[in-house]
Amino acid sequence: MALQASTGLRNKLLDTNSLRSIFNLGFLEIYGGSVPTSPDGSISGSTLLVRISNNNTATGLTFAASAASGAITKNLSETWSKAAAAAGTATFWRFVAAGDTGVLSTTEARIQGTIGLAGADLNTTSLSYTSATVYTIDAFAISLPSL
Repeated sequence: MALQASTGLRNKLLDTNSLRSIFNLGFLEIYGGSVPTSPDGSISGSTLLVRISNNNTATGLTFAASAASGAITKNLSETWSKAAAAAGTATFWRFVAAGDTGVLSTTEARIQGTIGLAGADLNTTSLSYTSATVYTIDAFAISLPSL
């Protein structure tokens, strides 16, 4: 699976919204278990391991003020971290807008990708998550291919 954009995200980007504004104060969610075939799919059958937020709080995440070379990065002034809600092995991640409930939807803006130790959409030092341990994402970027 490569990086996937939901139908809702694609439609919003094609209308009038920027990726940065769509996901302003959103969350990076890391899951274990069944991987939905697309980001439109429900997360039922998956376990939320950790919902990364701004500095281990309930505050959502933001991206850099501007993109460069076709990519936008995490806001470097933020510490993207959170204590894991459950233990398990990570199988995929989703970046979601605030308020996303994870149900089947063609209107929710979501990005879904692979997680791994190397060569994935999101590379981490371990795929094993332990409940209550704080995990941090040091680098994160979303890029769009040239057409």
